[in-house]
Amino acid sequence: MSTSRFIEQIHAASGPLRIRGGGSKDFYGNALAGEVLDTRSHAGIVSYEPTELVITARCGTPLAEIEAALAEKNQMLAFEPPRFGDGATIGGVVAAGLSGPRRAAAGAVRDYVLGVHLLDGAGHLLRFGGQVMKNVAGYDVSRLMAGSLGTLGLILDVSLKVLPKPAAEATLRFAMPQGQAIATINAWGGRPLPLSATAWQDDALTLRLSGARAAVSEAAAALGGERLGDDAAADFWNGLRDHRAAFFAGDAPLWRLALPTATPPLDLPGATLIEWGGGQRWLRTAASAADIRAAAAAAGGHAALFRGGDKSGGAFQPLPPALAALNQRVRRALDPEGVFDSGRR
Repeated sequence: MSTSRFIEQIHAASGPLRIRGGGSKDFYGNALAGEVLDTRSHAGIVSYEPTELVITARCGTPLAEIEAALAEKNQMLAFEPPRFGDGATIGGVVAAGLSGPRRAAAGAVRDYVLGVHLLDGAGHLLRFGGQVMKNVAGYDVSRLMAGSLGTLGLILDVSLKVLPKPAAEATLRFAMPQGQAIATINAWGGRPLPLSATAWQDDALTLRLSGARAAVSEAAAALGGERLGDDAAADFWNGLRDHRAAFFAGDAPLWRLALPTATPPLDLPGATLIEWGGGQRWLRTAASAADIRAAAAAAGGHAALFRGGDKSGGAFQPLPPALAALNQRVRRALDPEGVFDSGRR
């Protein structure tokens, strides 16, 4: 679809538009509403400069196509965006703002967004940022699109920083209870170790080392533990990244808690899986939203209902008044008529 067709649909909208690519993340956020604006026909890699570590692609470009192009040059999207299915698009990756196991070491989606072209609620074409890390003009606006779930505007194309794949990786596993695992992860995080991912579940702590071969080999020898084979390690981290692991199966509500990394185990019922050095905790539970959010807030964090459950009270924790007011000012500036106000975020 050409940009002019998108503009026509925006101008003709009689109610909110819901931007949708492959639909792989339809479960995420508040209840779906509004007429669908399908981005899949607006696809293709616009430019890729491996030596400059920058790729620019249209919003409907399949994530698999981008990852394949990067893999040919031994490069990657370092934040390991979850795929959640074959239909994932790069526009959805940025709009959802979700990062995978490497996030604590490599950074989040927003840290890799260099620039965007977008259509605002009036159908105006806006350009923010560019294709270099030191481009200042509009840079923060580009980052605002990460996690906006399509409620601020339609991303037409996005420029992302990419990184080389690490020369070596090793995955180690240790048997230890949750409290000990949290303390151990935080202690190791303060050491010069090439940690690129951590995960704890069912009294097993799994960590990944990534970097130069000598550094990975030395760290693996120093830490010990059981070393997973390459295929088993890839299956584990991909299963975690794409929520194909057994923990994520079933219909029980799945909560995502963002907490200070050293927070001790929370007194909440249900099964727990911990990532990002203790900073991201997944909880499968039937506990009330009020109890979960109160426990997260008491620990200095927040909680979101990621999948399943009753979203009538909102999937995301309400923003503090000052931040909510700022959020509304940004929305009014980019979409004064509420064309993209689908209520999803």
